[in-house]
Amino acid sequence: MTGIHCGTVERTYDEVRGRAARIASGLAGFGVEAGDRVAIYLHNDIAFVEASLGAGILGGVPVPVNWHWKGAELAHLLDDSGSKAVFAHTDLVPVAEAVIGDRPLIEVEQDGVAPTGRHPLFEDWLAGHGPWAEPPTQAPQSMIYTSGTTGRPKGIIRNRTTPEQSQAIAQLVFSMFGLDPAMRTLVPAPIYHTAPNVHCLVSAAAGVDLTIMPTFEPEEMLRLIESQRIEHFQAVPTMFVRLLALPTEVRERYDLSSLKAIVHAAAPCPVEVKKRIIAWLGPIVLEYYGGSETGGVVTCTSEEWLAHPGTVGRAFGGSAIRIYDEFGDELPVGESGQVYVKPPASWPNFTYHNDAAKRAGIERDGFLHIGDVGYLDHDGFLYLNDRSIDMIISGGVNIYPAEIEACLLELDGVTDVAVFGIPDDDFGEAVAAHVEATGITEDDVREHVRANLAGYKVPKLVVFDDHLPREDTGKLFKRRIRARYWPA
Repeated sequence: MTGIHCGTVERTYDEVRGRAARIASGLAGFGVEAGDRVAIYLHNDIAFVEASLGAGILGGVPVPVNWHWKGAELAHLLDDSGSKAVFAHTDLVPVAEAVIGDRPLIEVEQDGVAPTGRHPLFEDWLAGHGPWAEPPTQAPQSMIYTSGTTGRPKGIIRNRTTPEQSQAIAQLVFSMFGLDPAMRTLVPAPIYHTAPNVHCLVSAAAGVDLTIMPTFEPEEMLRLIESQRIEHFQAVPTMFVRLLALPTEVRERYDLSSLKAIVHAAAPCPVEVKKRIIAWLGPIVLEYYGGSETGGVVTCTSEEWLAHPGTVGRAFGGSAIRIYDEFGDELPVGESGQVYVKPPASWPNFTYHNDAAKRAGIERDGFLHIGDVGYLDHDGFLYLNDRSIDMIISGGVNIYPAEIEACLLELDGVTDVAVFGIPDDDFGEAVAAHVEATGITEDDVREHVRANLAGYKVPKLVVFDDHLPREDTGKLFKRRIRARYWPA
């Protein structure tokens, strides 16, 4: 059956589209019109896709909400976006109720969780509305809120696209993902994030057979690949680490021969991890790089990556890359600086909601800076050193934590690591490493770095943690750890 599969629920696309049309009628009853926002405060679920499509039929803008957010975080998103209605899973309803004000809330039921009874239940509400009878409005893209590395998260509003532009964007996405509409694809990551959100909604619009994991669990993912004969999936590097950490006999238990293409993005992938995943699953591993603002702008195949280890790819689809120094001068090949990108011409322009100054501040000569530091090689391949915010300046020397993190992940016993700068009276900043590991000492950590990198990159402080905070995309919440050392 071609359609959407999630947990024990399966629906054909005729069913999904019919339900989305009923959602559109229900939202219209709340006064939702073209351009209005609708908050989707849901775990991974077919209802997430249906609600997004339903809002889009009216020309409404789906606003995916990180379901970890609560209190002031959630209130900021709802107020800043001006969302007119909220879809929330039952377990999230009490959190939402504290901040939604008089907005209508549709409660989406969950197996094993008793409904609150305080709001319309999704299935009952759906059954009470007929399909939207008017011609659908050209659906806008979701309004994604950036993760808020500095300050409060900002909503990304993209210009509306023409049908022709939307088709060109879909073709770019399929090319970038290595996805053919005839494939069976799997989404293991939370669909409130940009890449899996695009993956789901573009696939649904094209009728791609789509399996959504309610939550990522390594062995369950292998079981799904075998049982559903999955041909394609999109992952983040942390998922690779967890898959590779499974015992060999577990990994060999499952038939993964159906896989034709794998794509990853969202966070740097350590060189050794990527070598191992290619060795295990074959040269079917693709990578792309970009941002929520720009979409993907560079890609590389396994063969290109093996010839240029550590690259994230080179410009594709009419995009372009430039490297600038802090004075705005373009840097030559091989020199690290701020990475600026120009998306393909078909990608819609955007602004940050309620912050045009921030949008203007990231552009130079038509190119956009999305926070990374890196360099280009002679073949045009891009290499990332780190995020600008994460760079350590110690005694006037720039130190890139990602390089040290990749080095430490090669040390036996290390399962996760966060490297960042801490205050230092002599050098301004010193290198600190928080490490998840078993069976090693602080000296082992320092000696491993000293043996593989320059001496000034050896951590002055080493702290062993039981669990490092990560987003579901695999990105570290470094600011949470760093805040212990920078009270201001």
